[in-house]
Amino acid sequence: MSYIRMEHEHAVELLNRVMKRVESVIIGKKTEIRYVLTAMLSGGHVLLEDVPGTGKTMLVRAVASALDCSMGRIQFTSDVMPADVTGTSIYHPHTAEFKFRPGPVMSNVVLADEINRASPRTQSALLEAMEERRITVDGTTYALPRPFFLLATQNPLQFEGTYRLPEAQLDRFIMRIGLGYPDPEQELELLTRMQGREAIDELRPVLLAEEVVAMQREVKQVHVDPVVKQYLVAVAVASRSLPAVRLGISPRGTLAWMAAAQSFAYLQGRSYVIPDDVKEVAVPVLSHRIQLKAQNRAEVWGQVQVIEEALSSVPVPVQMASQGRGRRQ
Repeated sequence: MSYIRMEHEHAVELLNRVMKRVESVIIGKKTEIRYVLTAMLSGGHVLLEDVPGTGKTMLVRAVASALDCSMGRIQFTSDVMPADVTGTSIYHPHTAEFKFRPGPVMSNVVLADEINRASPRTQSALLEAMEERRITVDGTTYALPRPFFLLATQNPLQFEGTYRLPEAQLDRFIMRIGLGYPDPEQELELLTRMQGREAIDELRPVLLAEEVVAMQREVKQVHVDPVVKQYLVAVAVASRSLPAVRLGISPRGTLAWMAAAQSFAYLQGRSYVIPDDVKEVAVPVLSHRIQLKAQNRAEVWGQVQVIEEALSSVPVPVQMASQGRGRRQ
């Protein structure tokens, strides 16, 4: 893929068009859509965790439809094998050779539907792909296409026939997002808008694959002031000493938090990070990285409360807001 450079203003315009097109299908979830695009820009992956019927799979399909990229879907069940994810080598008798047949993970956008229904062995097949952007089949390593964006779904309430995601794999997701139920007005609009047609079939691509890669490259250049970095570290350290916490934010979690803040600032049209960016992405980036002690274990809200407590325990460097206005936008 050849290198291209995106003008920031043009990139933000394109990203806003993507948001509007996805919003035409996923109604009333502007914040969650923005989080998904933030994760994409940072080069990370997303875990969509919510009850059935809230639009998790539809959100992934809508995002993929707005990108001129290939899409692969893996419907996980207990009998799905690693080769069903990565692909396998097929023997061709007429040439007496093995040829690699790529699996669905060899796509730009990958939907890992109900990921917690796969066995640990199959789940581990995704780790190399998520972390190193490559897969190894029969001793041969294959690079994944760029961009590579994996969105996994799971139901947090139904545990029969499922396998709990280990912390090592949860940590590979830059964000965990829940959609929740729409408001009554939004649900009524959904019924009206979707009556008699499949709106997602009308979506047209906005971004090319190489444009997404260019944006991801530009995001890494978004400025993060040392004061903001100190704030990130201070909150991470605070999370490790809270009474209810067994394991706090890891250094990898802090790195993911900074990357998400850079992406969120880029999405807002800024070339620098302010504390509001850091706080905005804190919960989706950090909540699944917190482990509570046995007597304090709860649903996701327990982890969210811990993140909010850690944030409130560290003074916000408010002076950054005024310092940042002088930087080039």
